[in-house]
Amino acid sequence: MLWLTVAACGLLAFSGITDGITMPGSGKSYADGEVIPLMVNKVSSDSTQLPYAYYDLEFVCPPSPDVKRVGLNLGEILRGDRIAGSDYNIVMGQDIECAQLCDVEVEAAGIERASALIRNSYVVEWILDNLPGATSYESMDKTRKYYAAGFKLGSYENDVAYINNHVTMIIRYRPDESTPGQNLIVAFEVYPKSVRTTGQCPKKLDNAKPLALDPTQEKMRIPYSYSVYFKEDRDIKYSNRWDLYFLNSSDSNNIHWLAIINSLIIASFLTAVVAIIMLRTLSRDIQSYNQEGHGENDKDLPEDISGWKLVHGDVFRPPAHKGVLASLIGTGVQMFVMAFSILFIAGLGLLSPSYRGGFLSIALFLFAFAGVFSGYFSAQLYKSFKGDRWVKNALRTAMLVPGILLGYVVVLNFFSWSQSSSSAIPFGTLLALIGMWLLILVPLVVLGSSLGFRRPAVEPPTRIKQIPRQIPPTPWYMNLKFAIFIGGLISFAVVLIELLFILKSVWQDKTGYYYMYGFLGLTFCILMVTVVEISIVTTYFQLCAEDYNWWWRSFLVGTGSAFWIFGYSIWYYFTKLNLSGFVSGLLFFSYSLIGCVVYGLCTGTVSFLAAYSFVHRIYMAVKTD
Repeated sequence: MLWLTVAACGLLAFSGITDGITMPGSGKSYADGEVIPLMVNKVSSDSTQLPYAYYDLEFVCPPSPDVKRVGLNLGEILRGDRIAGSDYNIVMGQDIECAQLCDVEVEAAGIERASALIRNSYVVEWILDNLPGATSYESMDKTRKYYAAGFKLGSYENDVAYINNHVTMIIRYRPDESTPGQNLIVAFEVYPKSVRTTGQCPKKLDNAKPLALDPTQEKMRIPYSYSVYFKEDRDIKYSNRWDLYFLNSSDSNNIHWLAIINSLIIASFLTAVVAIIMLRTLSRDIQSYNQEGHGENDKDLPEDISGWKLVHGDVFRPPAHKGVLASLIGTGVQMFVMAFSILFIAGLGLLSPSYRGGFLSIALFLFAFAGVFSGYFSAQLYKSFKGDRWVKNALRTAMLVPGILLGYVVVLNFFSWSQSSSSAIPFGTLLALIGMWLLILVPLVVLGSSLGFRRPAVEPPTRIKQIPRQIPPTPWYMNLKFAIFIGGLISFAVVLIELLFILKSVWQDKTGYYYMYGFLGLTFCILMVTVVEISIVTTYFQLCAEDYNWWWRSFLVGTGSAFWIFGYSIWYYFTKLNLSGFVSGLLFFSYSLIGCVVYGLCTGTVSFLAAYSFVHRIYMAVKTD
């Protein structure tokens, strides 16, 4: 395992930008007169899914040669962050009424691009002391202030774009009680303004006319300036300085609790149904079946014996495409371990928003190292199907879903590259992802498969007949599509409210942060219970209809809510979002599809394992010759 750890550390380092300075994790204290570095990141918009690195914009001040890039983790790179230093001179305790940063000569193409970005409501992301530059707002009742990360690149009025070329930065601080003479930064507010000047720094911003962008000009000079003010604020505790970014979402707690109660009601109803099946119907059936004389053949059974008891000789017959099913279940276990682990870590509060890209970075490495669980469960299931080519099964498990998803991301990356977006994954990071797959995931899957295949397989409690039993016609409500439809709808109702918050955070409100991991964890647990109960109920009714092909059916019924979520994403795109451009729409539907595949594999696997345990349990209780 040592070489795996070394490989992981090497790939993590290789995936980042390691030739620059390192971002502090949670800020630091500053003495009066100490320089505070201001970092620039990217511009992004809720109207598109195409962020751009700040220094890739032709119309902003280019960095001086001594400005360095910041080392990024894997998650930051994948989410489009491109953090670098800047030439803004910010010194602790020293106010700057106005300072000229630079004058930029912009060609016609740059003017047109600036106008297009402003028209699409792009927002600039800066970072100071690991705090995002914020736009300050007040609540409707004027009693609370809250922040939205970023500030507007410009404004668009009457078909004219005005660029914000002056920023007023207000840095709120409080003395560090543990270190005399040091100060802690507790807030970073940015107030942008469009100012038309004659080459000198504007003294009176209130009366300044805005700087309009004229795409008809061949060249245009854009002057950039800034002001800095320090304000002591003892009302904001350093440990709570991120709370202002969350206050706008705090009123949604009641909605989350109502959603949890709604989910619990659905789960309780299903629990009652399962209890009736398990405690009354099944117990009575098993008791009467064991008291009657019977043999292995159907003709030896009493005439009143029917339903699930008749298929005891076929219920454990291996399904079609057993190797594919075993691989999907193995990958589903891997997805479940990743999802449960990351939600547990986030629920403990270990994923701070100051750790940018942390959620995605940890999730990817958890997925890679969970390959050992994938290989183990896949091999155990494959061996119970009487399969003997465990190496082929292990490679199929490691290659099928992870390979398809990675290949799909690579294809999507070409579209991001074509738009020169910072969301395009750099070539080095792509090699790191492929390395994680081939050097970490694949060996761990093979290792898990080796361990799983060495252990004895779970033997079926009943003997499998040589000749398959004929399956009688089933009513329409036992149809697979109907079961997926109804089963998926119930699970979808459990996650709908939380899904709304996630979609809004990911696609609509990029200036906010999703932090309701406790509610998300509760919803996840209720969802898993609901999926288990739906699987037991549908499998029982299927066996009662003398249909023993439950293997694939139990898996597909569990994936039903993924189809509902993707359908809801389509509705969400056309009714809630205002995305512009083919590439933005393509990225939305593609990443929604990837998310639904991951979700479906997780819920489908839980559904299959629940049905597997249920079928084994009931047929272990009956006596067969």
